[in-house]
Amino acid sequence: MKKLLFLLALVSSHFVGFAAPTAPDSVDREQAYIDSVHTLLHYETGHIVFPDSLGSIDVPKGFRYLNARQSNYVLTTLWGNPSSESLGMLLPADRGPLDDNNWAFLIEYDPSGYVSDKDVAEIDYDDLLKEMQDDTEAGNAERVAAGYGRILLLGWAAKPFYDAKLNVLHWAKELRFSGTPATTLNYNVRVLGRRGVLNLQAIGDMSQLPEIRNSIPAVIKSVAFAKGQQYADFNASIDEVAAYGIGGLVAGKVLAKAGALALFAKFWKIILAVVASSWAAIRRFFGGKDR
Repeated sequence: MKKLLFLLALVSSHFVGFAAPTAPDSVDREQAYIDSVHTLLHYETGHIVFPDSLGSIDVPKGFRYLNARQSNYVLTTLWGNPSSESLGMLLPADRGPLDDNNWAFLIEYDPSGYVSDKDVAEIDYDDLLKEMQDDTEAGNAERVAAGYGRILLLGWAAKPFYDAKLNVLHWAKELRFSGTPATTLNYNVRVLGRRGVLNLQAIGDMSQLPEIRNSIPAVIKSVAFAKGQQYADFNASIDEVAAYGIGGLVAGKVLAKAGALALFAKFWKIILAVVASSWAAIRRFFGGKDR
């Protein structure tokens, strides 16, 4: 789906005002643009320290890291998402942000306070899913009124799991946006800290679930809060406690992220309207697959 957003920019710069281009010319232009973007990006590996002495990441094998500024460029300019503050992005080492079958972990920090895990044993995740589906449906009217498409939360792609030893929560959702035939995978990893949560969010296609799920153990081990900022460093007398526990962390964040992702459905409709005459070239750009 991220390519759909990139294609919109491509349409504006290459297709509009032209007769339907020949397939070779279209493919050459697309590849030239992709190559030029890749030369602008500076990937890093090894030990990366986050700002404000928050923590660090040891880039896991098989990944490359983009800093916060470049990550914002990928998110906004290349993928068409709203601008947001992040700590960077992890991408598979063999793929760039415009390559086929691409996906990435966006790394963010939520300074909302210490998230208590006291409620974890009491959570019924099936009941929680039903509540989340109802909340998502209730929010569709507002999204449609704002000009975006409806969102359907289909279910868990991976049921929530909390590791009490590492203080790490991870789960995955399967979403569908109106006007799009494919479903979207949203995989979330949350590392709990003294004053907030490190969020690592992967967005890809459902077909990428095995690959993303297999990367989770290495990704979890790669990030750490700095000494004094870890979950065990919590001081009840001076530290703020978040307004939600583990269940609220899962349920509350899905709506915020789904609201941003609603942009995909809107752009999909624009693309179909603008470049219907160039559909053959577009299908070649997507590797001959309908998305």
